[in-house]
Amino acid sequence: MRVSAVEDGTRVQPNAVYVIPPNAELSILNGVLQLLEPSQPRGSNLPIDCFFRALAQDQGENAICIILSGTGTDGTLGLKAVKGALGMAMVQRQDTAKYDGMPRSAIATGLVDYELSPRDMPRELIRYARHAIHEAAPGISLASGGAPDSLQKIFIILRDRTGQDFSLYKKNTICRRIERRMSVHQIDSVDEYETYLRESANEADTLVKELLIGVTNFFRDPEAFDVLRNGVLPGLLADKPDDYTVRVWVPGCSSGEEAYSLAIVLHECMEKLGRRLNVQIFGTDIDEDAIAAARAGLYPQSIMADVSPDRLERYFSREPDGQYRIGKMIRELLVFAPQNLIKDPPFTKLDLLSCRNLLIYLDARLQRKILPIFHYSLNHDGVLFLGSSETIGRATDLFTVVDRRWKIFRRDPAASSENPGLTFPAASGFTEIQEAQQAEASGGVLKGQEISALRMVEAILDQSESAPCAVIDEAFNAVYIHGRTGRFLEPAEGRASLNILEMARPGLRPELSAAIRRAASTRQEVVQGGVRVGYEKSDFYVDLTVKPILDGHSLHGMMLVAFQETERPEPEDARRAKGRVATRKQKTNAELEHELESTRENLQLTIEELETSNEEMKSTNEELQSTNEELETSKEELQSLNEESSTVNIELQSRIDELSKANDDIQNLLDSTNIATLFLDNELNIRRFTPGMTVLLPLEHSDSGRPVNHFASNLLDVDLEEKSRRVLRDLQILKLEVASRDGKIFSMSIRPYRTMSNVVDGVVLTFEDVTEARTESGLRERADLERRTILDAVSEVITYHDDAGVLKWMNRAAADELGPRSEDALGRKCHEMWGQSEESSKACPGMACVAIGEPREAILSCADGKRWHVEARPMLGRDGNLTGFIEVRRLAESPATGD
Repeated sequence: MRVSAVEDGTRVQPNAVYVIPPNAELSILNGVLQLLEPSQPRGSNLPIDCFFRALAQDQGENAICIILSGTGTDGTLGLKAVKGALGMAMVQRQDTAKYDGMPRSAIATGLVDYELSPRDMPRELIRYARHAIHEAAPGISLASGGAPDSLQKIFIILRDRTGQDFSLYKKNTICRRIERRMSVHQIDSVDEYETYLRESANEADTLVKELLIGVTNFFRDPEAFDVLRNGVLPGLLADKPDDYTVRVWVPGCSSGEEAYSLAIVLHECMEKLGRRLNVQIFGTDIDEDAIAAARAGLYPQSIMADVSPDRLERYFSREPDGQYRIGKMIRELLVFAPQNLIKDPPFTKLDLLSCRNLLIYLDARLQRKILPIFHYSLNHDGVLFLGSSETIGRATDLFTVVDRRWKIFRRDPAASSENPGLTFPAASGFTEIQEAQQAEASGGVLKGQEISALRMVEAILDQSESAPCAVIDEAFNAVYIHGRTGRFLEPAEGRASLNILEMARPGLRPELSAAIRRAASTRQEVVQGGVRVGYEKSDFYVDLTVKPILDGHSLHGMMLVAFQETERPEPEDARRAKGRVATRKQKTNAELEHELESTRENLQLTIEELETSNEEMKSTNEELQSTNEELETSKEELQSLNEESSTVNIELQSRIDELSKANDDIQNLLDSTNIATLFLDNELNIRRFTPGMTVLLPLEHSDSGRPVNHFASNLLDVDLEEKSRRVLRDLQILKLEVASRDGKIFSMSIRPYRTMSNVVDGVVLTFEDVTEARTESGLRERADLERRTILDAVSEVITYHDDAGVLKWMNRAAADELGPRSEDALGRKCHEMWGQSEESSKACPGMACVAIGEPREAILSCADGKRWHVEARPMLGRDGNLTGFIEVRRLAESPATGD
């Protein structure tokens, strides 16, 4: 393969290797390579992430990324982008890599398709490319408008294995990701993949990972976040009271980048406004692994491409392995929890709801159900923040546009919270959505056939001289009426109904009901003659005909009910004795026999229906019994869970008691010490202080959380904020003495505040009152100075020696007497200083004074011929022990005194 360095405008060719030149970033557009200036300072570039992202945007599902041995985490975010575009990811197996940092970081995403040694990569790469790209890729047909049975089975398998229901997601997106998994395994049909999915132990989890790929990063669409910070949030927060809690919900938060970005922007906005409001941000997602990653708040080094150096330094801490962990100040603002947006209850009373790039994966009908829920969740002036590819669709009556380009909307307070479109939870419309989808797929055809059949019936009846009639459906509702049926049917009182039994005239209903039921059960024509019908103040007779319409599926279950008015029927004996007038009694008996026969038939039908109902009730009873047993089992499980919860609560209470006791001990320790202590966080806000600090700063317990520079210090010429920032920057302990306005002196110490995990989370300032010690020391020094001044003024030679006879101090007269020798006299013994022999030093009264602990005196002669009267006195320390002696010398007046 030909290897060459990339030049601007190089078109990618087969069987060629292109090497990026130094100090450049590489991108691709329409298959043409482009060189760019590095976007980060030297040493901070992430060229692999940069190129992978460009490759994903340019090549989409044809993109393939391969990560080999290397240090750091470059390539991880780019791999996510490739997978989000339905591309393929291949990574070198860690045990074959000399440097496993990059492979390990990529594999940790859970999105890698192949983990192989370099030796095995070419074979799988060629197989994949041949199957997924060069050959006709396997596909899932949605031409009928609905999901095929195999896709429905895949949904069922995923729901049973993982508990996630993807049937409400956009079918095209789901199918493309399933097709990508089919290409990875070289499977040619969706039926084969459904079998493989059912038999594989891990494929279901992998497919769910594919379906839940969260293509996200910090500050995605930076301009949108700038608009939010500078244009939307200031107005939202400006009129909020100081004790207000700002509530934010980020559904579909994935691994937390979006939620942390909002927290940082909120913090920056509040700083700019000079406000310190409480903030609660709820990040939720259906993927529990993503939630665990969000809670950890640990991100690869490659986030430097999305987060500015200032934000990295301020809101993140660098781990030993080069990764970045979100700072505690931001982490404490967020709560992450697993949640299914379409099934679980929403968060309410929100000021900001950020749902970016989630709605694009959901069916349009489901979107229409979710947007009213978002409207319900927001406060009256709440803000909705969507992705750049998303819209509010038909919900224009619920939201007003704040920024059309970046899809920022404000809740319209004029819209009723009891909007008829609000359905909660959104999944409650699941059956309705399924039925609607099935109606689109098959119901639409049947409906067309049904309309055609009705028109055909209408044409036939119009062209014939048939009796008045009605076409009814399985629920006995009239769907078509022919002729004048007013003598037989009339609308019932109350709620409007087209049920033919409710509209039947008096006397007609029992016979009509029996005939319809008999025709429905036998699927044959039923004729009931001579039925007496009451109409206004007289009666008439009608021949009733009920005939099922046998026309395939189009009019299945429908029947034709015809009414033919007739003469009053004659009894059998009246026909035999034609011309003879029958008695009223005979007529009455015939009518009664006729009614009795009809009643018997109705009763038989009722009995049969009752038996059927009994069987159904028996079946229902068995189901209820089974349900009851399941409820009993669930009750036992709940009881077990309650016991476990009680145990956990007891343990937690024990931990709380221990923490409370430890907190009490620390509080008492701090209160009892005479050292004033002040704890500040990374923003130099007051976290805690001891009572002694109130002497130096006017603090109260309610001042926790306020910046230290808000308080006037009692110290002279000391900027606590500046010195604390210096310690945070240099991480070195600072010690110095400071004075207060009331004349006290304090020994101040500022050191970094380190957590148990060795993370710097502020500073600790201590102030020890050293006024008394400094005053006592000063008095001693002053007394010593006064004594030395007096001793310098006398004419006697006075010296001070330690208990070994070594000279430690002498007055001015002694220095004058010694002359040049005084310069090196200190530290020398008595006889050396005065030029005496060592033998004569034994007669020195100073050493005798040390030996007996009492004053001594003597006459000594020196080498220069002078004779001295020497008086020595012992010196005692504060502990009463002998420390040395003082020697006073005067010139002897007469040589006769001798020594």
